[in-house]
Amino acid sequence: MNKPIAGGAGSAARLEVVLPHPRATEPRRLTRFLENERALAALLLAPTVLVLGTFIAYPFIMGVWLALSSTSVGNVGEFVGMRNFAKAWNDSIFRTAFGNTFVYTFWATIFKLTLGMWLALLLNRHFRGKRIVRASMLLPFIVPTVLSTFAWRWMFDPTFSVLNWLLYRADLITTKLPFLSDGTYGMWCAIVVNTWRGMPFFAITLLAGLQTINPDLHEAASLDGANGWRRFWYVTWPLLKPVTLVVVVFSVIQTFSDFQLIYVLTGGGPANSTHLLATYAYQVGVATGLLGEGAAISLFMLPVLFVVVWLQLRYLRRMDGA
Repeated sequence: MNKPIAGGAGSAARLEVVLPHPRATEPRRLTRFLENERALAALLLAPTVLVLGTFIAYPFIMGVWLALSSTSVGNVGEFVGMRNFAKAWNDSIFRTAFGNTFVYTFWATIFKLTLGMWLALLLNRHFRGKRIVRASMLLPFIVPTVLSTFAWRWMFDPTFSVLNWLLYRADLITTKLPFLSDGTYGMWCAIVVNTWRGMPFFAITLLAGLQTINPDLHEAASLDGANGWRRFWYVTWPLLKPVTLVVVVFSVIQTFSDFQLIYVLTGGGPANSTHLLATYAYQVGVATGLLGEGAAISLFMLPVLFVVVWLQLRYLRRMDGA
């Protein structure tokens, strides 16, 4: 900055150069950087991108490479293209596991949604001990899956089953039911356990959605002569549908890729009749060491989940637009 300074009579004017203080430029640069939205967004997103790239993108890319190669334990393998997928599709056990996964996911989601909705409507009412009941509903969701499944496995035990004992004492059966020694019984037992474990998540989430509905709407519907079912169907359900769809999406993803429950309860047996895609991929890829084939089996879940989630989210957007 040039600043003129007046001198004495007849003296020439002098120019004094004033330089900005170096410390004053640093805050200005920082302020300009923070005011740049793109630069600030990149700075804030960098840790998240790093974490996602390390723990999600890299394992996924490695999984795709393993599925396209003949890699096994102790053998690097080579690129084989779609051979692992073709071999899995021609495997009868894989087809059984593929069908079981759809049956398991469909019925478990239906039961969790139905019972969770019913329980949420009950908990939305005012009664004594409401807080204690609401807190106790979280216990199945809080207890570790392995521990709770071991307890259910004991209840379904073919020799010491407490359920068989109760049914026999009540004269409802004459012979013991093969809960875990029959494939059909074993799959339905797994659906029951998954429903018991996932129902609190539905109930609490739907209850939170019910809390946002204005009670005046129900009062207005009652004055118009609507009974309880009509109030639910024409008032509660339309307003609760967005929350329900989001919960269903999360439940389908979690149930379709379930591993712990089936692995602990039945181990895929008897005779591989209760395998899901996740448990069969583990048996082939880890137990037998065929990493490439196991990765190919697990990747069959990806397009199915993508289509299901895409359809549900598309319906949710269409509903929001309406």
